[in-house]
Amino acid sequence: MNSLASNQPARFSDDPEVIEERKLIDYSKKVTIEDAKNGKVTRPVRVYADGIYDMFHHGHAKQFLQIKQAFPNVYLIVGVNSDEETLKYKGRTVQSEDERYEAIRHCRYVDEVCRASPWTFPIQYLKDLKVDFISHDALPYQGPQGEDIYEKYKNAGMFLETQRTEGISTSDSITRIIRDYDTYARRNLKRGYSPKELNVGFLTTSKYRIQDKVDEVCEMGREFLQVWKTNAEHYIDSFLQTFARDASISDEVKKSASGVKMEYGHGGVKEKNK
Repeated sequence: MNSLASNQPARFSDDPEVIEERKLIDYSKKVTIEDAKNGKVTRPVRVYADGIYDMFHHGHAKQFLQIKQAFPNVYLIVGVNSDEETLKYKGRTVQSEDERYEAIRHCRYVDEVCRASPWTFPIQYLKDLKVDFISHDALPYQGPQGEDIYEKYKNAGMFLETQRTEGISTSDSITRIIRDYDTYARRNLKRGYSPKELNVGFLTTSKYRIQDKVDEVCEMGREFLQVWKTNAEHYIDSFLQTFARDASISDEVKKSASGVKMEYGHGGVKEKNK
């Protein structure tokens, strides 16, 4: 039976309690993938996954789930890059590093979070954390010098491959926001955000407000037509009872309201089906 999810967030690697527990781990024997998969390791297999984890999404969570399912007993440490390193090597993030740390801490699969994980690091960095494997998808990830930053761990037998979740990424999410920028900006202006908070100029704000008014008028028109369609027969009956005494005229008007096109000639009223 699977154990219940923890009711506490993951701890940080630099917590004094975590440091003391790490000192007690027997790290004297190298753990191989085969031994870990066959359950021949007497302690939890320690796996490290690193990344930016901006706008945490289900693709990130599925990577962690794959790691937890890779071996019978896994202790997952997630290293999260700092704002400074990310800005230097990749660009600005949507969320701050503290927000990203907290998002990872509250994922049920994560046991420990390493704040300000270096963009690249030697194998000794993992050994200091008593890590058995570092995990990522198998595609080369280019480092500052053009190298695959995971190559050295692969060569050392310390690499655990996971599969990337297709169809979702932080870049995809940001692209959607940029594509639908006007929609989100108009919505947030309606919710009370100021143009300054949204970095929206006076002319753009005016354009949005005009668009909102046009939408309101269009919506009123749609509502009027819907009310008319729903009550058309009632309105026509009331009109005929008030003004029409000729039963034949009453019938013809009702037919016209029901979708029959009327043509009027010298011989009287003629019907023409649409």
